This record gives sequence, C-alpha cells and structure tokens, in this order.
Amino acid sequence: MNVSKGSVVERIARVLAGQRLSANAEGSSKSAGSAVDAAWTDHVDDAMAVLRTLREPDARMAAAGDPAVWERMILAALPEGDRS
Repeated sequence: MNVSKGSVVERIARVLAGQRLSANAEGSSKSAGSAVDAAWTDHVDDAMAVLRTLREPDARMAAAGDPAVWERMILAALPEGDRS
C-alpha cells in the first residue's frame, strides 16, 4: 500500500481548492496548480469538516473492515484539539 507524504487534511483542502479553481471542475483556470498552492489553506476548515463527518463509517464501509480501526485512523488525521 502506498502511503502519502502529505497530511490527509492538506490533500482534501487541495482537492476542494482545485474543484473551485480548475476548469476541469467548477473553476475557470486551465492551469490551476499554482493557484491551488496559494489557496488550499483557505479550505482547511472545510477539509476538517469532511473528516469529522467520516469518523463513523457507513454500513458498507463497516462491512468491508474494522470500524474501530477506521475511526482511530480518521481521529489521527485530525489535529489533536479536534479529535472529540
């Protein structure tokens, strides 16, 4: 299994920024890489909200693996003060 070197919060924030900026999604920029680099930090709160929502797996996810492990992994991805 590959393991990303970037945090999951940053990765989600970059996807959200890219979605808003890139012409491949909802944006207008044909080359949004540098704009995403500059804007991803504006989407960290949204990224953490996504992670908080994912703390509990749905039924299909739970059937595929150990829900307790999933929850620990998601909680580990959140900043320490946001793990409740």
